[in-house]
Amino acid sequence: MVPRSSPSRRRVAQALAAAAAVAALAAASAAHAQPQGFLETLHRHTTLINTVPDNGDQNPYAIAVAPVAAGTVQQGDVLVDNFNNAANLQGTGGTIVDYRPSTKQMSVFASIPRDLKTCPGGVGLSTAMTMLRSGWVIVGSTPSNDGTTNTKGAGCLIVLDPHGHVASTFTSANINDPWGNMAVVDNGQSATLFVSMAGFGVGGADGNPPVYKQATVLRIDLDIPDGKPPVVKQETVVASGLGAQADKGAFLVGPTGLALSADRQKLYVSDAIGNRIVEIDDPMTRDTSAGVGRQVTADGFLRRPLALATAPNGHLLATNAQNGQVVEIDPVAGKQLYARWIDTDKAQSPPGNGDLFGIAMTPEGDGFYYVEDDVNTLMLAK
Repeated sequence: MVPRSSPSRRRVAQALAAAAAVAALAAASAAHAQPQGFLETLHRHTTLINTVPDNGDQNPYAIAVAPVAAGTVQQGDVLVDNFNNAANLQGTGGTIVDYRPSTKQMSVFASIPRDLKTCPGGVGLSTAMTMLRSGWVIVGSTPSNDGTTNTKGAGCLIVLDPHGHVASTFTSANINDPWGNMAVVDNGQSATLFVSMAGFGVGGADGNPPVYKQATVLRIDLDIPDGKPPVVKQETVVASGLGAQADKGAFLVGPTGLALSADRQKLYVSDAIGNRIVEIDDPMTRDTSAGVGRQVTADGFLRRPLALATAPNGHLLATNAQNGQVVEIDPVAGKQLYARWIDTDKAQSPPGNGDLFGIAMTPEGDGFYYVEDDVNTLMLAK
């Protein structure tokens, strides 16, 4: 005969089971509520300013957040450059505007002469731009005479003082159309820049232009003497053989986004032609090219990835060229987590197609700045 449980024992067992179920449900709910990625924590998109200055330059590309106050720039200001002139010709814009979050006002930081003699081909400001802790601003030029790659020049990197005046230019055989947003390590009296070069081999955009697998990522090590412009100490090609192609709509398609891992042991590169993200090992110390690197992730949510930024959780944020989404990627796991619409303009198909270029995290790390180039606006996702 099987002994039966007493009523009191049954009640205790039922109570324990119920408590365990409640605890399990609470744990599951907490786990579900815990954000798995950075994009989940953002709640709104805000239009900050129209980026067109008085001279009519348009097509905002690069974004750089000022790390210090220097010259006419305050710490936290957002610098945005323009790739097109007032006639909307690509590769001809020469202005950098300064948005000040504290006053919500915009001013012109720099207006660089179109025919800057020390820059091969002149001036058309690209997505490559940074401001250093020493106050110097460095911006890339991928210039054209007529708005097409038929007349593009090799360009240069332009060094500006913190008042927006041209101090010097960097040119070399390794510099050919500085294109993508920079990854930067800034030590004050020295700095290391990573810049993609998309111009090698690329010609006109007529017909069906070929893909040239000659694009590179260049590491530029700088010395920054007190009170003097940065000077190039050494140049090293750390990646090569990436695809680049002339394009009537986008001017160039090539490697654009660059971001370093927190330990600086990996450099992530958005390979637009390959519709993927690749990584380069030991970017700070290698003295030879890693070729095209190792693939982190491809396709999925990616639609020709452009600019890259690193979120506080170490994930990458990649803007898409062919729709209005930003994609969050866990680079360690090689996993794409989310695609979030940040530009839903239905004037393009798909919405936001061709609108997104630069991206930069806020100083607090609680959001990011981006541009919508079709309407020439600086935006904030937070």
